[in-house]
Amino acid sequence: MSAQNEIDDLARQLHKYAPAGLFYALHFRFVQPLTHYCNFPREWSDLYSEEAFALRDPVIAWGFGNTGTSRWSEIDIPDHANILGQAATFGLHYGFVVAVGPIKSRTIASAARSDREFTDAEIEPFAAIVTKMHKLAEPPDSLTHAQIEALRLVEVGDRHTAAAAKLGISESAFKARLASARNSLKARTTVEAIQRARNLKLL
Repeated sequence: MSAQNEIDDLARQLHKYAPAGLFYALHFRFVQPLTHYCNFPREWSDLYSEEAFALRDPVIAWGFGNTGTSRWSEIDIPDHANILGQAATFGLHYGFVVAVGPIKSRTIASAARSDREFTDAEIEPFAAIVTKMHKLAEPPDSLTHAQIEALRLVEVGDRHTAAAAKLGISESAFKARLASARNSLKARTTVEAIQRARNLKLL
């Protein structure tokens, strides 16, 4: 099983711990995460984006300032915009946050429910899964020259046949370079690999 498939499988396991909604962002680097997911109520997600709440969210602030876990109710960072109060109006009454990894490559995840506080027995396995996802999703510090060449040619619009001809290699060899780049970047598609490489400043 590829690292990406393992990450996908672990991500599916997180849902059973998050009846009202789930968020995770793996490896924040240069402000952007390598990948992220959110299935909080659409209306809340839209409002959150429109109001740029991520810049003032005490849950996210806690995640960047700490590692480990914390229930939302235990976070003592001021919530001047009443973000948690507004979240509750969308059924997100209780939640917790998990933060893993060094500040230069931090992973943050959060789960919510509407009926009660999460128990330690629920938080601990969730945190263990997020930690595994963080390790599996570790982005590369560099790409090979061949990988960079292949990604750049696709980025500028070359088809596989034309790109292979420019490099003086067979089309199958060119596709192998792209597959290698996707694997290194834990990307499902070449387009996604190019975007991740750009975000990581590898291209």
